[in-house]
Amino acid sequence: MRNDFSNIYDDEARARAYSELEFPATYYLAYRDLPEIIRRHVPGGRALDFGCGTGRSSRFLRDLGFQVTGVDIAEPMLALARERDPAGDYRLVPDGDLTGLDSGSFDLALSAFTFDNIPTRERKVALFRSLGSLLAPRGRIVSVVSTPEIYVHEWASFSTRDFPENRAAKCGDRVKIIMLDVGDRRPVEDILWTDEGYLDVCRAAGLEVLETQRPLGRASEPWNWKSETTVAPWAIYVLGRQTP
Repeated sequence: MRNDFSNIYDDEARARAYSELEFPATYYLAYRDLPEIIRRHVPGGRALDFGCGTGRSSRFLRDLGFQVTGVDIAEPMLALARERDPAGDYRLVPDGDLTGLDSGSFDLALSAFTFDNIPTRERKVALFRSLGSLLAPRGRIVSVVSTPEIYVHEWASFSTRDFPENRAAKCGDRVKIIMLDVGDRRPVEDILWTDEGYLDVCRAAGLEVLETQRPLGRASEPWNWKSETTVAPWAIYVLGRQTP
Protein backbone atom coordinates (compact mmCIF):
# COMPACT_ATOMS: atom_id res chain seq x y z
CA MET A 1 0.00 0.00 0.00
CA ARG A 2 1.24 3.44 -0.90
CA ASN A 3 1.92 5.94 1.87
CA ASP A 4 1.17 9.14 -0.07
CA PHE A 5 -2.43 9.46 1.05
CA SER A 6 -3.29 13.14 1.51
CA ASN A 7 -5.81 14.94 3.68
CA ILE A 8 -8.59 15.89 1.28
CA TYR A 9 -9.96 18.44 3.75
CA ASP A 10 -6.81 20.55 3.44
CA ASP A 11 -8.75 22.28 0.66
CA GLU A 12 -10.66 25.52 1.19
CA ALA A 13 -13.65 24.62 -1.00
CA ARG A 14 -14.14 21.21 0.59
CA ALA A 15 -13.55 22.60 4.07
CA ARG A 16 -16.21 25.25 3.49
CA ALA A 17 -18.70 22.63 2.28
CA TYR A 18 -17.92 20.36 5.26
CA SER A 19 -18.32 23.25 7.71
CA GLU A 20 -22.00 23.50 6.76
CA LEU A 21 -22.71 20.00 8.07
CA GLU A 22 -24.12 19.43 11.52
CA PHE A 23 -25.76 16.07 12.25
CA PRO A 24 -28.02 15.16 9.31
CA ALA A 25 -29.28 11.67 8.53
CA THR A 26 -26.46 9.08 8.45
CA TYR A 27 -24.18 11.44 10.40
CA TYR A 28 -26.82 11.59 13.12
CA LEU A 29 -26.23 7.89 13.81
CA ALA A 30 -22.54 8.52 14.45
CA TYR A 31 -23.38 10.93 17.28
CA ARG A 32 -26.78 9.78 18.57
CA ASP A 33 -25.49 7.33 21.18
CA LEU A 34 -22.29 9.15 22.13
CA PRO A 35 -23.72 11.10 25.11
CA GLU A 36 -24.78 7.88 26.84
CA ILE A 37 -21.56 6.05 25.92
CA ILE A 38 -19.46 8.92 27.23
CA ARG A 39 -21.56 9.24 30.39
CA ARG A 40 -20.93 5.57 31.23
CA HIS A 41 -17.22 5.53 30.49
CA VAL A 42 -15.74 8.98 31.13
CA PRO A 43 -15.56 10.34 34.71
CA GLY A 44 -13.90 13.72 34.10
CA GLY A 45 -14.44 16.90 32.15
CA ARG A 46 -11.37 17.57 29.96
CA ALA A 47 -11.68 16.43 26.32
CA LEU A 48 -9.44 16.32 23.27
CA ASP A 49 -11.15 16.37 19.88
CA PHE A 50 -8.62 14.65 17.64
CA GLY A 51 -9.26 15.62 14.03
CA CYS A 52 -11.68 18.36 14.99
CA GLY A 53 -12.06 19.71 11.45
CA THR A 54 -14.38 22.71 11.44
CA GLY A 55 -15.30 22.16 15.08
CA ARG A 56 -18.57 20.23 14.82
CA SER A 57 -17.52 17.51 17.28
CA SER A 58 -15.75 20.04 19.53
CA ARG A 59 -18.98 22.01 19.91
CA PHE A 60 -20.81 18.72 20.50
CA LEU A 61 -18.46 17.88 23.38
CA ARG A 62 -18.71 21.35 24.85
CA ASP A 63 -22.50 21.03 24.85
CA LEU A 64 -22.00 17.88 26.95
CA GLY A 65 -20.13 19.97 29.52
CA PHE A 66 -16.52 19.28 28.53
CA GLN A 67 -13.62 21.70 28.39
CA VAL A 68 -12.45 20.96 24.85
CA THR A 69 -9.20 21.26 22.92
CA GLY A 70 -9.63 20.62 19.20
CA VAL A 71 -6.65 19.62 17.06
CA ASP A 72 -6.35 19.03 13.32
CA ILE A 73 -3.72 18.93 10.56
CA ALA A 74 -5.74 21.04 8.08
CA GLU A 75 -5.46 24.80 8.54
CA PRO A 76 -8.45 25.57 6.24
CA MET A 77 -10.67 23.49 8.51
CA LEU A 78 -9.31 25.12 11.67
CA ALA A 79 -9.80 28.59 10.22
CA LEU A 80 -13.49 27.83 9.75
CA ALA A 81 -13.72 26.36 13.25
CA ARG A 82 -12.30 29.58 14.72
CA GLU A 83 -14.53 31.71 12.51
CA ARG A 84 -17.65 29.98 13.81
CA ASP A 85 -16.43 29.54 17.40
CA PRO A 86 -13.95 32.32 18.28
CA ALA A 87 -13.87 31.31 21.95
CA GLY A 88 -12.91 27.71 21.15
CA ASP A 89 -9.45 26.21 21.60
CA TYR A 90 -8.40 24.99 18.14
CA ARG A 91 -4.80 24.02 17.42
CA LEU A 92 -2.83 22.97 14.37
CA VAL A 93 -0.83 19.76 14.86
CA PRO A 94 1.43 19.34 11.81
CA ASP A 95 1.43 15.71 10.67
CA GLY A 96 -0.65 14.79 13.74
CA ASP A 97 2.20 15.54 16.15
CA LEU A 98 0.62 15.57 19.62
CA THR A 99 3.81 16.14 21.61
CA GLY A 100 2.80 19.72 22.38
CA LEU A 101 -0.06 18.47 24.57
CA ASP A 102 0.41 17.46 28.19
CA SER A 103 0.59 13.74 28.92
CA GLY A 104 -2.13 12.38 31.15
CA SER A 105 -4.24 15.52 30.92
CA PHE A 106 -7.41 14.38 29.12
CA ASP A 107 -10.34 12.37 30.43
CA LEU A 108 -11.64 11.81 26.92
CA ALA A 109 -10.07 11.72 23.48
CA LEU A 110 -12.76 11.72 20.81
CA SER A 111 -11.84 10.80 17.26
CA ALA A 112 -14.80 11.17 14.88
CA PHE A 113 -13.98 9.75 11.42
CA THR A 114 -10.31 10.79 11.70
CA PHE A 115 -8.87 7.30 11.35
CA ASP A 116 -10.74 6.81 8.05
CA ASN A 117 -8.06 9.08 6.54
CA ILE A 118 -4.94 7.59 8.15
CA PRO A 119 -3.37 5.21 5.64
CA THR A 120 -1.09 2.67 7.29
CA ARG A 121 -1.16 0.30 10.24
CA GLU A 122 2.08 1.81 11.53
CA ARG A 123 0.64 5.32 11.46
CA LYS A 124 -2.61 4.25 13.09
CA VAL A 125 -0.71 2.45 15.87
CA ALA A 126 1.53 5.46 16.50
CA LEU A 127 -1.40 7.88 16.72
CA PHE A 128 -3.47 5.63 18.97
CA ARG A 129 -0.43 5.20 21.20
CA SER A 130 0.00 8.98 21.34
CA LEU A 131 -3.66 9.44 22.23
CA GLY A 132 -3.31 6.83 24.96
CA SER A 133 -0.39 8.72 26.48
CA LEU A 134 -2.56 11.84 26.75
CA LEU A 135 -5.21 10.10 28.84
CA ALA A 136 -5.66 10.60 32.56
CA PRO A 137 -5.52 7.33 34.58
CA ARG A 138 -9.21 6.57 34.00
CA GLY A 139 -9.38 8.34 30.65
CA ARG A 140 -10.95 6.86 27.54
CA ILE A 141 -10.62 7.13 23.78
CA VAL A 142 -13.88 7.07 21.84
CA SER A 143 -13.19 6.42 18.17
CA VAL A 144 -15.93 6.66 15.54
CA VAL A 145 -14.95 5.09 12.23
CA SER A 146 -16.62 3.97 9.02
CA THR A 147 -17.45 0.29 8.74
CA PRO A 148 -16.39 -1.50 5.55
CA GLU A 149 -20.10 -1.76 4.71
CA ILE A 150 -20.47 1.99 4.29
CA TYR A 151 -18.50 1.77 1.04
CA VAL A 152 -20.77 -0.78 -0.68
CA HIS A 153 -24.31 0.43 0.10
CA GLU A 154 -26.52 3.46 -0.54
CA TRP A 155 -27.30 5.77 2.39
CA ALA A 156 -29.34 8.80 3.28
CA SER A 157 -26.12 10.85 3.34
CA PHE A 158 -23.79 8.91 1.02
CA SER A 159 -23.63 7.16 -2.33
CA THR A 160 -21.19 4.48 -3.47
CA ARG A 161 -22.96 3.21 -6.62
CA ASP A 162 -20.34 4.84 -8.87
CA PHE A 163 -17.53 2.84 -7.26
CA PRO A 164 -18.17 -0.90 -7.73
CA GLU A 165 -14.46 -1.49 -7.20
CA ASN A 166 -15.07 -0.82 -3.49
CA ARG A 167 -16.54 -4.31 -3.22
CA ALA A 168 -13.15 -5.89 -3.82
CA ALA A 169 -11.34 -3.66 -1.31
CA LYS A 170 -9.46 -5.23 1.57
CA CYS A 171 -8.20 -3.77 4.83
CA GLY A 172 -5.85 -0.91 3.98
CA ASP A 173 -7.15 -0.33 0.44
CA ARG A 174 -8.44 2.99 -0.84
CA VAL A 175 -12.16 3.38 -1.36
CA LYS A 176 -14.37 6.22 -2.61
CA ILE A 177 -17.68 7.63 -1.47
CA ILE A 178 -19.80 10.68 -2.32
CA MET A 179 -21.29 12.92 0.38
CA LEU A 180 -24.88 13.88 -0.45
CA ASP A 181 -25.48 16.48 2.27
CA VAL A 182 -23.04 19.05 0.88
CA GLY A 183 -22.75 20.95 -2.37
CA ASP A 184 -19.25 19.63 -3.08
CA ARG A 185 -19.94 16.26 -4.71
CA ARG A 186 -16.34 15.42 -5.50
CA PRO A 187 -15.62 11.84 -4.37
CA VAL A 188 -14.05 11.45 -0.96
CA GLU A 189 -11.21 8.94 -0.77
CA ASP A 190 -10.90 6.96 2.46
CA ILE A 191 -8.94 3.97 3.69
CA LEU A 192 -11.02 0.87 4.38
CA TRP A 193 -10.23 -0.74 7.71
CA THR A 194 -11.90 -3.81 9.20
CA ASP A 195 -12.92 -4.59 12.77
CA GLU A 196 -10.15 -7.17 12.97
CA GLY A 197 -7.72 -4.54 11.72
CA TYR A 198 -8.76 -2.07 14.41
CA LEU A 199 -8.49 -4.69 17.15
CA ASP A 200 -4.96 -5.46 15.96
CA VAL A 201 -4.03 -1.76 15.89
CA CYS A 202 -5.40 -1.17 19.38
CA ARG A 203 -3.50 -4.10 20.86
CA ALA A 204 -0.30 -2.91 19.24
CA ALA A 205 -0.88 0.59 20.64
CA GLY A 206 -1.28 -0.70 24.21
CA LEU A 207 -5.04 -0.20 24.30
CA GLU A 208 -7.93 -2.50 25.09
CA VAL A 209 -11.40 -2.34 23.62
CA LEU A 210 -13.92 -1.81 26.42
CA GLU A 211 -17.03 -1.56 24.26
CA THR A 212 -18.01 -1.57 20.60
CA GLN A 213 -21.27 -0.27 19.16
CA ARG A 214 -22.65 -0.22 15.63
CA PRO A 215 -25.69 2.05 15.69
CA LEU A 216 -28.65 1.36 13.41
CA GLY A 217 -31.37 3.74 12.31
CA ARG A 218 -34.85 3.47 13.81
CA ALA A 219 -38.13 3.71 11.95
CA SER A 220 -39.31 6.35 14.43
CA GLU A 221 -36.47 8.73 13.49
CA PRO A 222 -37.21 11.58 11.05
CA TRP A 223 -34.85 10.56 8.27
CA ASN A 224 -35.33 8.90 4.92
CA TRP A 225 -33.23 5.87 5.80
CA LYS A 226 -31.92 3.65 3.00
CA SER A 227 -29.56 0.98 4.36
CA GLU A 228 -29.26 2.42 7.89
CA THR A 229 -31.94 0.30 9.60
CA THR A 230 -30.29 -3.01 8.69
CA VAL A 231 -26.60 -2.20 8.06
CA ALA A 232 -24.41 -0.15 10.40
CA PRO A 233 -22.42 2.58 8.63
CA TRP A 234 -20.34 3.40 11.72
CA ALA A 235 -18.43 1.55 14.42
CA ILE A 236 -17.82 3.18 17.80
CA TYR A 237 -14.90 1.87 19.85
CA VAL A 238 -14.39 2.76 23.52
CA LEU A 239 -10.73 2.25 24.39
CA GLY A 240 -8.67 2.33 27.56
CA ARG A 241 -5.02 1.73 28.26
CA GLN A 242 -4.14 -1.90 28.77
CA THR A 243 -3.78 -2.90 32.41
CA PRO A 244 -0.49 -4.57 33.39
